[in-house]
Amino acid sequence: MPSASALRLQIETALAQKIPSALTPPPKMMRPVVATGIEILDDVLNGGLPVGAISELVGPECSGRTSVALSFLAQVTQSSKVCAWIDASNAFDPLSAAAAGVDLTRLLWVRCGVIQQSIRQASRNFVLPEKYLDPPSRTKGLHGGGYGQHPRSEVKGLSDAVSSLLRSEPVAPRCAEAQRHVRHTQQTLKESRQSALMTALRASSSFMPWPRIEQALRTADLLLHGGGFSAIVLDMGSLAPEFVSRVPLATWFRYRAAAERTQSSILLLTQHSSAKSSTELLLRLQPAEAICHEATVFTGIKPRVEVARRRFTQLETNVVPVRKPPQSIHAASWESRTTWAGR
Repeated sequence: MPSASALRLQIETALAQKIPSALTPPPKMMRPVVATGIEILDDVLNGGLPVGAISELVGPECSGRTSVALSFLAQVTQSSKVCAWIDASNAFDPLSAAAAGVDLTRLLWVRCGVIQQSIRQASRNFVLPEKYLDPPSRTKGLHGGGYGQHPRSEVKGLSDAVSSLLRSEPVAPRCAEAQRHVRHTQQTLKESRQSALMTALRASSSFMPWPRIEQALRTADLLLHGGGFSAIVLDMGSLAPEFVSRVPLATWFRYRAAAERTQSSILLLTQHSSAKSSTELLLRLQPAEAICHEATVFTGIKPRVEVARRRFTQLETNVVPVRKPPQSIHAASWESRTTWAGR
């Protein structure tokens, strides 16, 4: 009886023309990394964020996601490379980016869902609903010129009109007649104006993020398809997780393949993980701790980040263990000072 190695060699030889390496797993791809500029975080990540992959920064607001992204862009732009910031949250501050060391001449800032009309303009363009206007004059029936309502519809209220003239008490209409449903509303003009303003608010990008999300995804497609960007930051941190989680997984898989083809680093900022298996590196940030001087002056924050998921890890030796080692979560914490606090 032939051994297992002989059977494997025979199967691979037979399937070499159809399926190359049928029984051999593909080798692990160790991607190059780019430093984030934070020494403690770079030590945990074994050098920095991977190139040609999707890295996701997950955490609530004021957790340090933007600080890490700006520090990463500062390292990339200082090496004479072009980056892009797709601002779906409309929260990017160029002054803060310049203070963090980002070269703004090598950064493309795409603002999504910018509102051109303010709420005051919406109130000026307010149109009174038709139900508060005088009803138009009704054209007489067939006797007025050969057009109008059908004679059967003109006789519907005849019994009510005659009974109200002959009797003081109203008479219940007949069951065979069609009943006109009268809806009693006590909505004033002020309430209608408030409802119109609320409708304009909900139609804006702050309440309806779908136009902004669609514009951000299309922009990312164009930038990845065109190439030339070493790093692309997709900022969806201020959007609710229930909206971002509805982005199809095929979109993130397409971005992953495009990033690998163009060798660009995609940095996704969200409150909840949405890219799933397409993410090469997942960093989960905890709410940052505020640093105050003498309990009166705010001098900075103390973020904390944990490596929640990493696709491939570089082994220190070439010996591959038989058993899968347990997944350990590495954490890092540092202090980010304000400009007025000094060094």
